[in-house]
Amino acid sequence: MLPRGLRLAAPLFLCDALLLSLLDLGRPSLAQWGVPAAWLEAAVRLPVLLGVWGLLSLGRPSHLAPVAVAAVSLLPPSYLAVGHWFGDPPLLLSSAPWAWLLLSYGAVGLALLVWQVLGQGNGARGSKKGDTATLWKVVKLFRSDAPYIAGAFLFLTLAVVGETLIPYYMGRLIDLLNTKYNSDAFFWAIFFVAVFSLGSSLSAGCRGGLFMLTISRMIIRMRGLLFSSLVQQDMAFFQEVKTGDLTSRLSTDTTMMSRSVPLNANVFLRSLIKVVGLYGFMVSVSWRLTLLTLIETPLMLAVQKFYDVRHKALLKAIQDSVAHSGEVVRETVSSIETVRGFATEEEESERYNTTLKKTQQLRNQRDLERTAYLLVRRILQLGLKLILLHCGYQQILAGLITKGNLVSFVLYQMEVGHHVETLMYMYGDVLSNVGAAEKVFEYLHREPSVRTEGTLAPDFLRGLVSFRNVSFSYPSRPDIQVLKNVSFELRPGEVTALVGLNGSGKSTCVALLERFYEPQSGEILLDGVPIQEYEHKYLHRQVALVGQEPILFSGSIWDNITYGLENCSLEEVRAAAEEADALGFIHELEGGFNADVGEKGNQLSVGQKQRLAISRALIRNPKVLVLDEATSALDVEREAAIQRSVLNRQARAVLVIAHRMQTVENAHKIVVLEGGEVVEEGSHPELMGQRGAYYRLVQRSGAE
Repeated sequence: MLPRGLRLAAPLFLCDALLLSLLDLGRPSLAQWGVPAAWLEAAVRLPVLLGVWGLLSLGRPSHLAPVAVAAVSLLPPSYLAVGHWFGDPPLLLSSAPWAWLLLSYGAVGLALLVWQVLGQGNGARGSKKGDTATLWKVVKLFRSDAPYIAGAFLFLTLAVVGETLIPYYMGRLIDLLNTKYNSDAFFWAIFFVAVFSLGSSLSAGCRGGLFMLTISRMIIRMRGLLFSSLVQQDMAFFQEVKTGDLTSRLSTDTTMMSRSVPLNANVFLRSLIKVVGLYGFMVSVSWRLTLLTLIETPLMLAVQKFYDVRHKALLKAIQDSVAHSGEVVRETVSSIETVRGFATEEEESERYNTTLKKTQQLRNQRDLERTAYLLVRRILQLGLKLILLHCGYQQILAGLITKGNLVSFVLYQMEVGHHVETLMYMYGDVLSNVGAAEKVFEYLHREPSVRTEGTLAPDFLRGLVSFRNVSFSYPSRPDIQVLKNVSFELRPGEVTALVGLNGSGKSTCVALLERFYEPQSGEILLDGVPIQEYEHKYLHRQVALVGQEPILFSGSIWDNITYGLENCSLEEVRAAAEEADALGFIHELEGGFNADVGEKGNQLSVGQKQRLAISRALIRNPKVLVLDEATSALDVEREAAIQRSVLNRQARAVLVIAHRMQTVENAHKIVVLEGGEVVEEGSHPELMGQRGAYYRLVQRSGAE
């Protein structure tokens, strides 16, 4: 945009110069009008220049064009109205040297350049709009903490007022030292300095305490909300998102977003109040020096804006790198047996060190850029202070201010510069933390693809399950159809075995029955009703799953058997454990049902964990029991004993998935899957007589 603007500004400048030459012909009659003549000149120039700009930019209009032209036209008369403070400006621009015209164009061009650098143009407006919207979402989360925040703002105001008055009385003390000694005035000046110092310190402490309390409450609340949202998500979400990313959002990002608003609001409002108060005192001391200090603001804004853009990008990169490092650690620790079994300790250490080096490189880059930014800022501040001291010295010689006034002004200027920088930095820092909030809100507001809004919870349930023309593809592989028009039934009092080669769709059928996913077509019915219409907890109490690799939680055996249930009696727990053939080894453990299973049940063998998982399912007295390779780690005799015990309740429908063919031979019905389709269905003798897919599976199993 800038090169195009310069190309259009050159012919506009020439047209403006020609117009001013024509207006100069009427100088004698216009000059006698005084200041109104300058506004009349501007009124003539404005429509002409707008028309010329419109012709020059035909077909490519710019939203900044009217602003730029109006500024070029109205700047000279505006300056004339207040210019007598700085010198003797010309009355009419048409009669002034060309340097004045160049000065007006240069001032407007610099203003537009700063406007673009600050990101107020179309290019940055879209991204800032999104950041600001996210920021307001974070602010709204603090509604419940409004009393604490209001108290913090009250103490903040008191602290700032006290800090602002201290330099004023310091200047009074210096002026009193240079005059005839007045004990009363000197005493009161000292008294007010002490009172305001003590009061501001106490108020600042109360302010900080209330803000920290608000942050602590917000962190706990956000982590609870985010975790509650995460556990409601569908299985596809957890397959797409790594565990390290989720833990990073729960720990690091929730902390960052919770701290950013209160802390930055604390510093921002404190700085804003101080800037207003300090500038008020500075103007009362010397308005000329105050105008001089304003030179620093646009320069610092431009530098700060450029730094904020870079800083935000680096913060996001560092967050992602830290999350990746955490994922490497969790993956290695959780798979330590595999790492040790393949002797890849050094490779894993190198992989982790690589992620650490990447994070360190990003942090070094962040620190280097911050060092350069601070250097530029210090140079600008030092240059301004030298100019300020020189001008202040000249005003002391002219008798415009006293030495005490200059000391007070310098103290104010040192503070106001810091707070102006803080105001610029805080807004950028808040937006830089928006990246963390955006990811948190993305997870917090994500709607799961599998809804759990069913309300049906009948008192009586038979347990008849019907798959009707079910077709399914996993979200991560939508082009590969795992199930193709699958139809079969699970009847109460019967055992149905689902068999097939790996990848034939057996576990997918179980996942759909458990509503981990939704089928793309077809439906699954429970007692003739689609399973999505049942209440979530009711459905998973009536349809219980025991997987091949059961997951136990750290805690006691009792806690794991009664997981998700309340008020279970000892008789119910013992009965479930006995039915799963787990009561024997439980009594052998020290503590019995109170024995700790360790993290993920690592204190137990695989077979013991499977029996506890079966107990956890049986204590719910489900109408449909799904055993997905649930007894694969048990010997044949123990597996047969568990099956006989499980099948004692004739009203229960049982679905068995097993590679061990002896497990399915006694099933009432066997459903054979091949390539995601049901190819055979019947009892063991019937299917063996057909010598089809099931017969080949049995022969293959026997050969192995």
